[in-house]
Amino acid sequence: MISKKNVFECYVYITLPGHTDPITAGRLEITTHANGIALGRFVYGKQYLAHAERVEFDPVELRLANITYETTHMRGMFGVIRDAGPDYWGRRVIERHVGKPQLSELDYLLHSPDDRAGALSFGLNQKPPSPIRKFNQTIDLEKLQKIADSITADEDLPINEATAQVAELLLVGTSMGGARPKVVVEDHDGLWLAKFNRSDDPWNNARVEHAMGNLARACGINSAESLVSSIGGRDTLLVKRFDREKTANGYYRSRMVSGLTLLRAQDTYQSRDSWSYLLLVEEMRRISARPQQDAVELFKRMCFNALISNTDDHPRNHAILAKDRNWGLSPAYDLTPSTPISLERRDLAMSIGDAGRFANAENILSQCQRFLMPRDDAVEIIKKMEKQIAKSWYKTARAAGVSERHCELISGAFCYPGFRL
Repeated sequence: MISKKNVFECYVYITLPGHTDPITAGRLEITTHANGIALGRFVYGKQYLAHAERVEFDPVELRLANITYETTHMRGMFGVIRDAGPDYWGRRVIERHVGKPQLSELDYLLHSPDDRAGALSFGLNQKPPSPIRKFNQTIDLEKLQKIADSITADEDLPINEATAQVAELLLVGTSMGGARPKVVVEDHDGLWLAKFNRSDDPWNNARVEHAMGNLARACGINSAESLVSSIGGRDTLLVKRFDREKTANGYYRSRMVSGLTLLRAQDTYQSRDSWSYLLLVEEMRRISARPQQDAVELFKRMCFNALISNTDDHPRNHAILAKDRNWGLSPAYDLTPSTPISLERRDLAMSIGDAGRFANAENILSQCQRFLMPRDDAVEIIKKMEKQIAKSWYKTARAAGVSERHCELISGAFCYPGFRL
């Protein structure tokens, strides 16, 4: 990265709607002061602002304007740029590859490959490089799983040319998948996010998460397409990349912004007070091209998460997407059940009503008007969804290949007693 005595900078590129090659859009600079505070500055390029097809990076912080944006949050990192950076797993693999722990935020951006979420990319040259067209293929999953296992266990990889090449390809830039080992793979239909099972998973996470996506669709929720691939006796969840569209000339890329950025929040405990479905729906309504439809959809997802005890529904597991100029709620992803001990009270990661994070029907209804629906409609949605989940979760799980023993392990997640207290 370009460095001048505690000043680090890089160029930010964007792939515009309907195009497959990136163009230069602006410049990011981060200055670390003697007191440890980092100041981030971003400016759109004049040529980009004059471009006939220019679009904003996000509808929150970096609107199209000929000004210098500044922030001291997140070590000088703007939310939408953080969204384009690697997640926990991606950082871990990059550190393993570079041989150095805890790199700078710009280092993580620059070491990520160009399969990151959204339409942004980064580099040191004013002119962006040609997009990389090479991706892991689905037929490589068994080999990739073994490498992911080694990284998870902090084992040394065998030193040979083939492993070195695969290790390069394993560097994952996707940012909204959490800590689970993963890699982007390609088949004739396009790109998929392959999420590997871990040896310490309490159940077959690949099949359970696939089942939850199917169950969500049965409840009228727009969830990401997925399938399970079984190779070498190991199951892997494949989630279709909804921010990519395959064409003859490459991939169209959708802009993508996390719920965390919409809330102007951080993924730290100190920032948790601003994690809220109520605040999220109001921010989303201001920018969505279909505010009522998206508000009702988010309400359904909130209900679904409560009814399957998905206590990991943090703001980075929600996003807005723009395939063209218009923003709207992305398909649902990372829908996973949990089995807390309490039968009386379970809390989601985000506030849902007057009683805070309490995953309870009455609490969900307490602020339903903020989702642009009358109480009677909200009551009917909850009633139908509760009935659908209660009667079909087991059948849906078994159809997805979840074993009888693992169904028994997750059974306590669904429609727990406290939901109706």
